[in-house]
Parts: sequence; C-alpha cells; structure tokens
Amino acid sequence: MAIKGIFKSEQNLLEVRNLTVAFKTENGPVRAIDDVCFDVPRGKCVGIVGESGCGKSITAMSLVRLLPQPAAKILRGRVMFDGEDVLTMPYDRLRELRGGEVGVIFQEPLRALNPVHRIGDQIAETLMLHRGLTYEAAVKEAVEILRYVHIPDPELRVNEYPMSLSGGMRQRVVIAIALACRPKLIIADEPTTALDVTVQQQILALLRELKEQMGSSAILITHDLGVIAQHCDRVVVMYGGRVVERAEVKELFANPCHAYTKALLASMPRPEYPRKSHLPTIPGSVAPIHEFVPGCRFCQRMGRSGDTLIDRPRFVEISPDHFVEACPLCTEYKEE
Repeated sequence: MAIKGIFKSEQNLLEVRNLTVAFKTENGPVRAIDDVCFDVPRGKCVGIVGESGCGKSITAMSLVRLLPQPAAKILRGRVMFDGEDVLTMPYDRLRELRGGEVGVIFQEPLRALNPVHRIGDQIAETLMLHRGLTYEAAVKEAVEILRYVHIPDPELRVNEYPMSLSGGMRQRVVIAIALACRPKLIIADEPTTALDVTVQQQILALLRELKEQMGSSAILITHDLGVIAQHCDRVVVMYGGRVVERAEVKELFANPCHAYTKALLASMPRPEYPRKSHLPTIPGSVAPIHEFVPGCRFCQRMGRSGDTLIDRPRFVEISPDHFVEACPLCTEYKEE
C-alpha cells in the first residue's frame, strides 16, 4: 500500500518512501517496518519518537543499510539521499557514504567503540578512510576533533582507551567519530542512553551546536518528547513499525491527533503535577512483531475488536504538513 502525504519541500536532503523491512523467523518473514515515509529537509532536525519496539532504530539502520544480514531484508521502498537511492547503491559507494556523508551516533558508546584500540586511532581510521590523510596527520586532526567536542586535555585523551573514560566522555568520542568528516546528515540513535540528566543535556546541547556549525541535517531518535520539543523542527511518531503521526513540532504539540501521540504527551512530567504523584501511563505494551495485526495496531494494544484490526487506516493530511493514520477509534478524523 502506497502511503501519500510526504512533507512538501523541494529542499530535502533525505526522502524515505514506503520503507518496508522484514526479519526471517522460524515461522517465516515478519515485517518490523511497514511503509514508513518521511523527509529530512536540509539544515533541519527531524525527531523520531516512540516506545521501545516501535521500529525507530530499525528505521535508522535501514537508511544506511546497517541491518544484520541475512536475517533482515528490505522488501521495498526508496531512501533517496541527495538524489541517490541508498537501497540500490553499489557497496563501494555505500562505504563512502557511511561515515563520510552520513554520520551515525549509536546509543551505546561502550559497544560502539573498540575496547582494544586507542581513542585517537579510532577517530584516525575514519579520517584516513574518507579523507585520505596519513596516520600522523589523522591523529593530529583527531586531537582537534576531540577539542571540538569539548573533551578536556585532548592531547592526553587521544592515547587513552574507551574503558578509561566516563560514559559522557565516551559518548563525546562517538560523536567525534561520527562528525569527523563533517557529514551532511547526522543520525543520532538515542545518544543519551544510560547517561545522567546533567550529561544528557550537555550531549544534546553539543549535538545541536555542532549541527548548526556544520549546517548538517539530523535525525534524532528518542523516547522523550521533551527532547523533541527542545531540539527538533519536525517529529515523526512511530508505533508498531508504522508512522502514526507526522508534523512540525509546534503543530504536533499544539494539536496532537492520534491517541498514541496524546498518550505520549500526557505521560510527560509537568510542573503543575503534584509532587510524588503518579504520571499517566499507557496500558499494555507494544505487541511482538510476529503478532502485529494488519489494521490499527494501537487498537490491538487497547484490546479492541472489529474492522479496525483488519483494515489499515488511511494516512491523511488533517492540516498543512500534519498527517495522521486516521483510525476512527484513535482519532477524531471523519471522512468527508
């Protein structure tokens, strides 16, 4: 099913159309991502938000074909990066793209970094591969990049191993590697996971500062709508491997339409809540991918029955650049 309603911009760096990804299982292939569509305009930040299991990270890894092979398969779709389709790109060109024009910041820096190689060598590897620098020049540049991401004493840190750094420092190193070649697009997959609140804000502020300095576009994946509100221009709300709502950030916060979006917003802490009060929660949990229904998956979570579980809701534009999966039980949208 082709989904209409893409952001109306002629200045998009990235255009994702009908991206569909399946994983092989003992019972046959199951779809983890189902007809995902969104755009990333040049110089803008697009946030992808949703609970664990909604398909955010799989979507992000699909954009640069980093999904595990042969378990995962992209069934169809297009990922147009600066006029080139990443999904049909030759492997040699794909290697140039990864780390060169697209930088990926992974959510677990301790796993993203090689524990037996010095920090400087790991940054230098990217510079040697994509910019053709000699080892000596690359290490010297690595010192400047560490300084660029506000790591103190970079001349000393460049010779240290990941285990000797704090979580916040390791995340800055991952950011340094991702940004070493000044990419056009930054994909940040929950870059503040396992960091304390103060360090989280420092990392997010750093990402925003560096993005603005380089003029890059960005995709920020997070569970936190508060982060989306502070750092993104547009937001994509995912549930059950699908996009259920998509809009400009201000529009989404002012006029949420889908019941899932409203539930996420209601679960955010607010100053007016009494101290030690319980935050509203969403009943149930995201279904396993092999149990996804063809119809509305939020209705499935709510224990509803009927046609909404069988027929997939249309994706419609309810106001300029504001789109929603128009399930009659999850939205107030009515067909004209």
